[in-house]
Formats: sequence, structure tokens, C-alpha cells
Amino acid sequence: NVEGEVTGAYFDSSGVEHGFVRVANGTITEYNVTGAGTGSGQGTSTSGINDLGAIMGFYSDSSGVDHGYVRSPSGAITTFNVSAAGTGPGQGTVPEGNNLEGEITGQYIDASGVNHGFLRSPFGAITTFDAPGAGTGAGQGTIPFTPNLFGQITGFYTDGSGVLHGFLRTR
Repeated sequence: NVEGEVTGAYFDSSGVEHGFVRVANGTITEYNVTGAGTGSGQGTSTSGINDLGAIMGFYSDSSGVDHGYVRSPSGAITTFNVSAAGTGPGQGTVPEGNNLEGEITGQYIDASGVNHGFLRSPFGAITTFDAPGAGTGAGQGTIPFTPNLFGQITGFYTDGSGVLHGFLRTR
């Protein structure tokens, strides 16, 4: 971000993922979301940091289900799920980007394995959407990226024939 902060994740020797943030002076703080699984392929992942220092990402629980979170600059973590997200392994809520206003976009994978987009307001309200033409089969659907300050969201979708397309969503 503009303050020189970066976020990322690493895997330990057991294959568990852990989040971290590195501030401009080089100090690294590691963190794990409560409820993150401790087995191989589970744990805490990061997807981005905005210019205010808010980090968002997802964590995989012990059942392999993904859940979203946002970590404030002070370290407080708020978890969230899109209500229509599936609850099986490889399903759930996966944030992809956040902006300066605190809006978070991402995808959720439903019980049929279909990807759908969501936008989470800074206050926690979640709006779901699908790009026109997005497929409805497993592995198909909508995957949005970071929202800009004007509320525009870019991303891609996979149609029913497995072809990828870009999209722009405006308010």
C-alpha cells in the first residue's frame, strides 16, 4: 500500500498457511484467524491490503471450508460468510480485493461448486451478483477482483462452455 505495508502468507513445515503483515520499518507480524484449520492445506490466507492498512483474505477451517475475514490496522479480525455459500470442502467465501473505503469483493462457491460474486460494504452488508452470461455448472461462474473508489468491479466469468470472459460491474 502507499504506507509501504505488505501482506502475504506462508506455509509451515506441516503445510499449514499463516498470514503476515510487514510494515515499512521491516517489522513482521504473523497472525492466524481463530477457527482456521491446522492441517495441511488449511489455515489463514491473505488477499490484499488497502491504503489504510486493512487486510482481507480467507481462512480454511478443519473441514476445508473457506470463510472470509477482514483484519483492521489494529489487528482486530472480523469473519464473515456469504449466506448462500456452500459448506463443504472447497466451498465457501473467498475475498479477492478491498478498496480504500473498506468495500470487499470476492467470490463464493455454492454447494454445487458454482462461483458467484459478492460485494461486502464496510458495515458488513453483502450483495451478491453474477456476470451476465456466467455459467451455472461446477467450476463455472463469476470471479470479481478489487473494487475501485467509484464502485466499479472488474473480474472474469466462465460461461457454460468453459470459455473465460472479462466483465465490468458498475453501480
